[in-house]
Amino acid sequence: MIDKPAYRLFDRSGAETRYSTMLDHLAKSAVVLFGELHDNPVVHWLEFEVTKDLFSRLGERLIVGAEMFEADDQIIIDEYISGMIGEATFAEEAKTWHNYETDYKPILEFAHDHSIPFIATNIPRRYASLVAVDGLGALEKLADEARQWIAPLPIQLDRTSPDYDRLLDIGKAHGMTGETFFEAQSIKDATMAHFILKNLATEKLFFHLNGEFHSQKYSGIFWYLAQAQSNLAIVTVNSVEGETLDFLDDYRDVADYTIIIPRSMTRTG
Repeated sequence: MIDKPAYRLFDRSGAETRYSTMLDHLAKSAVVLFGELHDNPVVHWLEFEVTKDLFSRLGERLIVGAEMFEADDQIIIDEYISGMIGEATFAEEAKTWHNYETDYKPILEFAHDHSIPFIATNIPRRYASLVAVDGLGALEKLADEARQWIAPLPIQLDRTSPDYDRLLDIGKAHGMTGETFFEAQSIKDATMAHFILKNLATEKLFFHLNGEFHSQKYSGIFWYLAQAQSNLAIVTVNSVEGETLDFLDDYRDVADYTIIIPRSMTRTG
């Protein structure tokens, strides 16, 4: 009989490790960037399990945040977490992703039930789209009220990022200039880092969910966090799908921990 593991977990060097070992490391950090595959059920299950297990260890020291919620929805999230509004109102008012019910609602509900701060970290999509078309300069035209949902301008651009050339190619493939697409991704990363730091406090741990693209290879959100606080204890988790669950050279030094899931895994959403 052949075993069918749903995932295997490895450290940065490629040594297989245990979930409990990773959790010990996460619990001692200030920020965890959990890089997910948006439509992978195993990854979403693990995110939920990590949230619960970190809370069991840290209690009120835990903060949760996510790329999947735009910063201008923070007041709606706060009202829901505090019990001011109900689930039906939240679902009607917030800009949730299409797979919210299956993949992100369980974590938000856990935060609601245990009064855990839940932070919407992403730039409003309309502003990221503006940058993708017209570049970062377009944000200078926004009213001050709108800019409160964006990282303070101007932002640094990391053209040394290992993904820089790939971002240029993706942008061109989608009919944009490569540079404006890169700038749009950068303002997302900078904004997520901004709201992580804005809501991080001494002795707290900020557990952040984001697409793996935004934190792999210690770039993206990680880079912006490190630029702001070079001594910040950040742990990264990366998710990949593979034909095999063996650790490949391509995974080495991509993150502190790599979760490998079978490529044949079913999708969510």
